[in-house]
Amino acid sequence: GFLDAWHAHNYYPDFMWRNEAKCAVRGNVVRVIGRGGVAIKRTQYSQDLLTAQALTYIEQHRDDPFFLLLAFPIPHANNEAGRQGLEVPNDMPYNDRDWPQPQKNYAAMITRLDYSVGRVAELLARLEIADRTLLLFTSDNGPHRDGGADPAFFNSTSSLRGHKGLLYEGGIRVPLIAWWPGTIKPGLVTSHVSAFWDFLPTVAELAGVNPPQGLDGISYLPTLRDDSKHQGQHKFLYWELHGKATQQAVRFGDWKAIRKAGHPTELYDLKSDPAESRDVAPSHPDLVQQAEAIMKSAHAPSPIFPLK
Repeated sequence: GFLDAWHAHNYYPDFMWRNEAKCAVRGNVVRVIGRGGVAIKRTQYSQDLLTAQALTYIEQHRDDPFFLLLAFPIPHANNEAGRQGLEVPNDMPYNDRDWPQPQKNYAAMITRLDYSVGRVAELLARLEIADRTLLLFTSDNGPHRDGGADPAFFNSTSSLRGHKGLLYEGGIRVPLIAWWPGTIKPGLVTSHVSAFWDFLPTVAELAGVNPPQGLDGISYLPTLRDDSKHQGQHKFLYWELHGKATQQAVRFGDWKAIRKAGHPTELYDLKSDPAESRDVAPSHPDLVQQAEAIMKSAHAPSPIFPLK
């Protein structure tokens, strides 16, 4: 794995971590820049190294219960060396496309990511443990604009507003693909609204143990089993970001409110307007007041991240 975000944003690192052990990556040479660095000699791609380690781990634990968090770094941009782009060994099979170079890089990254996930699924099937293994695939945010990437080029948000770093749907609404042969019906699609903090209660229920007290999450295992009758629902979901300015968002039912520092609270009806193109806050002051009360109660005070 990686040490931190600066380390992870160089895809040809000269070392990686295996638990507490610092392991040299032969062939890669990194020139340090500030807290990060950029490779000046590229031999081994971190994405491929992580995939290989994951496959080895699965092979070694094929007869044991196991949990594997495979946090792939791609298709994130390489944010070192002046943010010079998207590192990938080659642009195949898109090298002949008449596209801007960053989009070729991005597409090649996605294809490589797809291949890596496919290798994991293929191994589970070959070892005949797929029917007792839940495979989840998702992303921690919407598409980014770093390194020359352009979400509009591939219609990455499918008309949703925003991108990574914003709390509009394009920044936080991401796919969750679940594969569990024999348990999850092929082609099953659900409208259940969930968030990342639901993951821990879900795997705790799978393991037959109680999750820690005080969690905000709700297990979505009933949804995976197509048992909507027993699926718990959130009263609301709350997000908060602190970059150049504070952003808060809350979803309750089909309503979603967004507050940006120095601006009035916005309100959208996601059922009729998933693209968040029509701010209906002036028509629903009662819902705006309700949303702002949730934001106030859900916010955890922090001297590092004060509300603005």
